[in-house]
Amino acid sequence: MKIIMPIISKLSGTVMQRALRAGAAHVTSLASLGAAILAAGCAVTNPQSTRSSGGVQLTKLDDRVRVEINGQLFTEYFFKGAAKPYCYPIIGPGGAGMTRDWPMKETPGEERDHPHHRGFWFGHGDVNGVDVWTDKGEKTGKIVHKGFFEFKSGRNSGVIVSRNDWVDSAGKLLCTDETRMRFYNSGAAPARWFDFEITLHASNGDVHLGDTKEGALAIRIAETMRLVKSTPRGQKPIPGDGHIFNSDGVRDGEAWGKHAAWVDYYGPVNGRTVGIAVFDHPSNLRHPTTWHARDYGLLAANPFGAHDFEGKPKGTGDYTIPAGKSLTLRYRILLHEGDEKHGRVAERFKEFVQSAATVAK
Repeated sequence: MKIIMPIISKLSGTVMQRALRAGAAHVTSLASLGAAILAAGCAVTNPQSTRSSGGVQLTKLDDRVRVEINGQLFTEYFFKGAAKPYCYPIIGPGGAGMTRDWPMKETPGEERDHPHHRGFWFGHGDVNGVDVWTDKGEKTGKIVHKGFFEFKSGRNSGVIVSRNDWVDSAGKLLCTDETRMRFYNSGAAPARWFDFEITLHASNGDVHLGDTKEGALAIRIAETMRLVKSTPRGQKPIPGDGHIFNSDGVRDGEAWGKHAAWVDYYGPVNGRTVGIAVFDHPSNLRHPTTWHARDYGLLAANPFGAHDFEGKPKGTGDYTIPAGKSLTLRYRILLHEGDEKHGRVAERFKEFVQSAATVAK
């Protein structure tokens, strides 16, 4: 206001001189002009009014990061309040909610199984013998948020880089991770996508990742997209309206435990067919990975489950990160309209591989 008032004073003197010569009508013009200048000054001093609705906007709150794309909510990254960080909801084409609401929100008709299935997350069922996948109270481990390395909004993309501690039920450090999520502005295109990269550090001795189907990068999809409908326990499953399709052309229930470069899970949300595809990067451990793709709505990329998925001897899927070393896994999550063909999933996977190669150079 100290800057604005001299401007108003100077303008007032000029206009008042003219008003005295030309009549009171010009005094009204002075009032309008002064109001306009005051309004402009207020807009400059209020940061909310200068915030652009375009691009990817990240807003840090006490327990989460709100991710908006072109002014519309895309997801929220929760880093407090649960056993592991997670994203919920994830909004796809046409505003479709692509993830199950429970246990974050009560929605009639939703299955209330597997309370650890929170939207989109990463975990593993055997880390040095500790379960960091389920949420079964005192016996399970946790992934504890320690801070952000990078936090940046942008016109074309926004990025979050966080550091987390993996601990057992007594708080003993198992390992640490650096998680990078990049959210893209797809503009007018109906598809949306984001990249997820995690580097596990053996910062407190060797890290043994055990052979189990319980892991690792996972999404619990919307209930209406399921391959089978929710039925009372013991009742024969009823086919749902959703479908699973992988990069080798394997469909539905046959895709569970199979190796594939990508898997797409699609079905109706609010009467409109949409899909979620997860891409396994070629540089990842044991690419093409195996998939914990379940008919009830779980889609998980897991390179550590050889015994459960392929019937190999127990321990075949084990992997150890030596002390002081690390393991990096990279994925892209694509939200698209229609089935895998309409969503151009195979083509989008090639684009992902090419873009990652370009960044690496």
